[in-house]
Amino acid sequence: QVQLVESGGGVVQDGGSLRLSCVASGFNFGEYAMRWYRQAPGKEREFVAAIGSRISGETVYYGDSGKGRFTISRDNAKATVYLQMNRLKPEDTAVYICNRSVYDGQGTQVAVSS
Repeated sequence: QVQLVESGGGVVQDGGSLRLSCVASGFNFGEYAMRWYRQAPGKEREFVAAIGSRISGETVYYGDSGKGRFTISRDNAKATVYLQMNRLKPEDTAVYICNRSVYDGQGTQVAVSS
């Protein structure tokens, strides 16, 4: 079965950096686009970033909140997708969720203190 396991969250100060990882299993990782979403308390789920499949050229897309600060990448040999987050702000505080189509990981909490 499809499994997505995130890690790398934590508490960081305003302006700091974190790198999130999502290890996938149960499917041919390189053939699927992967996404990161986030959800803050009391707010709707928000698209953060996406990266296309190997065949599609691994094109990347970003939501407005992360443009210029976040970088999504993937290592198909390790079945892992990453989200490098720089210049973090308190409003980036949320649970970050790895996604492949209808499948979500359990999420990893990011908290940015001011």
